Amino acid sequence: MKYFYLLCALLAFTVVNAQSSQKDTIQLADPTIFYEDGQYYLYGTGSNKGFPVYQSSDLVNWKAGVGKADGGLALAKGDSYGDKSFWAPQIFKNKDKYYMAYAANEDVAIAESDSPLGPFKQSVVKKILGPVHQIDPFIFKDTDGKLYLYFVRLQNGNRVFVAPLKDDLSDIDTAKAKECVNSSLPWENTANKSWPVCEGPTVIKHNGLYYLLYSSNDYQNIDYAIGYAMSKSPMGPWTKNPSNPIISRHLVGFNGTGHGDIFTGKDGQMYYVLHTHYSNTKVQRRKTAIIKLAFTKDKPAALVADKNSFKFLTIDK
Repeated sequence: MKYFYLLCALLAFTVVNAQSSQKDTIQLADPTIFYEDGQYYLYGTGSNKGFPVYQSSDLVNWKAGVGKADGGLALAKGDSYGDKSFWAPQIFKNKDKYYMAYAANEDVAIAESDSPLGPFKQSVVKKILGPVHQIDPFIFKDTDGKLYLYFVRLQNGNRVFVAPLKDDLSDIDTAKAKECVNSSLPWENTANKSWPVCEGPTVIKHNGLYYLLYSSNDYQNIDYAIGYAMSKSPMGPWTKNPSNPIISRHLVGFNGTGHGDIFTGKDGQMYYVLHTHYSNTKVQRRKTAIIKLAFTKDKPAALVADKNSFKFLTIDK
């Protein structure tokens, strides 16, 4: 009989231990990861009160609610521009200051902080200038030190633009804004919508060429996917990769793959953080994942994703 009770106790311990080790997939859309000093900081679309931030030292174990703004956020509503639709943040460090470029109220704004955990604020609450609504900002610093802002104008569809960014990151030179890419190819608009979507720009420079990653199709479409274009200048013109898309449901097996950002891990490995649909039958809430990227040795180099490296980011229940 004592062996029976011992067996029951062992089974109970196993069940409890298994439950305690269960994890939930992080649910942030339009994610970005900023890496510094051995720490990864994950941000994304996921709150109507601002922007959540998660922290990890290994891309496996994540802590939530670590932000220094109200509610454990990195940026809280009321500290900067916007009171709704907090979308697509990006963190950029320049001259010992941290900047968060983001969209709110379907406009672009840039807030600053002394820490990647925030609180990100604006001393002057304002949006970036533009003739129409603008979303999905991405700050890029070229090797010559010049700053550029890539963003999406809601103008005859979602279209990716670029403009020089002022040295103090206060605004762009709107007179020099240029369109980069839009969704004009069959894979980029599989639903044949009258408002084609091209969004979520991220730019990286490699061997003197600029690579602009973007997402096409509406985010609710199962064919939401990621391609890239190349240029010899940060202002374009841009030539789309003929092998697009490089990340799609056909590669990773999950619907709605798109709108993320490139980051380099502590081991020097290049990754793309992105979101997918919640499941293959439900869009919301979108799940956060990473996948390894690499440049080939071709001339010019191609950018490819390793489908076997795809994994969702999780947090303990």
